[in-house]
Amino acid sequence: MSPGDRLDRDISKLRWGNGVRQRPTPLIGYVSCMTPRTENSQSTAGFSTLGLDERLLASLTALGYEEPTPIQRAAIPLLLEGHDVLAQAATGTGKTAAFALPLLHLVAPDAPTRERTAALVLVPTRELAMQVAEAVHKYGKPLGVIAVPIYGGASMEGQIRTLKRGVDVVVATPGRALDHIRRRTLHLAAVKIVVLDEADEMLDMGFAEDLEAILSATPPERQTALFSATLPPRISAIAAKHLRKPTTIRIEREPVAAGTLAKVRQVAYIVARANKMAALSRVLDVEQPVSTIVFCRTRTEVDELTEALNAHGYRAEALHGGLNQEQRDRVMKKFRANKTDLLIATDVAARGLDVQHVSHVVNYDVPVAAESYVHRIGRTGRAGRAGVAITFAEPREQRMLRNIELLTKQKIEIAAVPTVADLRERRLEVTRAALREAIIAGGLDPFRAIVESLAEEFSLLDVAAAAVKRAESPAGEKEEAEIPSAAERPGSSARSAGPRASLERSRPPKPGSSRSRPGELAGIYIGGGRKLKIRPGDIVGAIVNEAKLSPESIGSIQIAERHSTVLVPKDIVDHVIAALNATSIKGKKLVVRRDRA
Repeated sequence: MSPGDRLDRDISKLRWGNGVRQRPTPLIGYVSCMTPRTENSQSTAGFSTLGLDERLLASLTALGYEEPTPIQRAAIPLLLEGHDVLAQAATGTGKTAAFALPLLHLVAPDAPTRERTAALVLVPTRELAMQVAEAVHKYGKPLGVIAVPIYGGASMEGQIRTLKRGVDVVVATPGRALDHIRRRTLHLAAVKIVVLDEADEMLDMGFAEDLEAILSATPPERQTALFSATLPPRISAIAAKHLRKPTTIRIEREPVAAGTLAKVRQVAYIVARANKMAALSRVLDVEQPVSTIVFCRTRTEVDELTEALNAHGYRAEALHGGLNQEQRDRVMKKFRANKTDLLIATDVAARGLDVQHVSHVVNYDVPVAAESYVHRIGRTGRAGRAGVAITFAEPREQRMLRNIELLTKQKIEIAAVPTVADLRERRLEVTRAALREAIIAGGLDPFRAIVESLAEEFSLLDVAAAAVKRAESPAGEKEEAEIPSAAERPGSSARSAGPRASLERSRPPKPGSSRSRPGELAGIYIGGGRKLKIRPGDIVGAIVNEAKLSPESIGSIQIAERHSTVLVPKDIVDHVIAALNATSIKGKKLVVRRDRA
């Protein structure tokens, strides 16, 4: 059995090797950070003050990140100065960027002939390896940095070929990294920096001996950073043996007052990222909120979500750090006057907001810091009113929900995304309430003649039922599709439901159009995406103007880096493709064809 597969080894073997073989080195620095209250913090201490490479700052700006988290603010300058760092911070506090950004700054391959494998990041699981490698690639794209994840269960031959071509950053699980070292396919002689992420979890999995062997194979003059959710004695032993006079960072949790969230109903939906938009639409339709703030992590996500919601009939406004004060004031004036249904905002932009009538707060992503969750949902349930906090979490983010529960000492209800039946029941409730109001208001005389004439042929109960049906489902009303969800508690092994579903609500074409099966949609591939600044509204506009299709008939729109996909009624997909091929989107002629996926 290879070391990469030994995740189930006996817990009794978790001791750190044969013990520490030298006296602990005294720590020369100590940084303790209390996560600041969101509404009282200032947004001036951005990434630009940390000393990062300008290309990294441009990458962060393009990705929509506005402000560093406490662990990032504390760790990045120390790592840039060359210090070894021992950092304690919980999962979900932004640790990945805290080490990835200075790592990229230090190993940026500017030289014409560069030494490869300049950085090694060790993580406990294959999922985290992929996640960290993706983050390093995303942040370091302008620098041309090549990062690769190495983990057990994947093809060894494929990993060997990738390593032979040369990489700058290797993100690996300890077992598979040791396999490559023993095969002489992973060379660590040029490593400048080593990061141990989730170190306590790696020890819990029994990787102590593997870590010892790997660290011994790296140059003694390397820089080392160790990140862990806890700092038990065995972690201190690692630091004493393998870190040189490290500075210790502790990110303390801010205490939450008892009863702070008592009036807020908290619910989470476990959905795949591809289904988030559809799930958000469904939940909004069922909840019928009076006024809602939807929180996103980055300004880019805020803009994209605002575009998508407006394209599908909602009144949404964006609020983020990219807006000037005049624009912010205009957005907030509309929101306070109930001229906007949804305020889509980042944490930084939402600071200091004083809005009393917010009925719902939606976390489109699980907040990076658990404390941010408390401050976000504190926007609702004010002045003695009841409020609702809704969170959309991907299956891999359930651990972050558990961290929030530990902080707040309150359970978050894990619910299934409302079904089509739930939505119909809600609509019938709304229709019933509207009819009751109409009866109480009176003024029905002009309509009695119609009822009396129909009553000669049908029973009054059937006439009334037909009127309710017509009111609840007018001609041309959209058809709803079920949305896959994984409604398990944190820690469950269940995964999110299968293939990628539509991002928006599936809608039929105009009344009268022929189709083989109601609600059946087909995908169209468009050869342009975020890189060309294409937005959902651009695609909707092109289809509506050129293919003469109603916006209600357009289904899912997904914008990727270099391409986009959109769902349209299957029976007219060729007509829409021909129309889009005959025009331009964002002033450019793009390849448009059926989506082979």
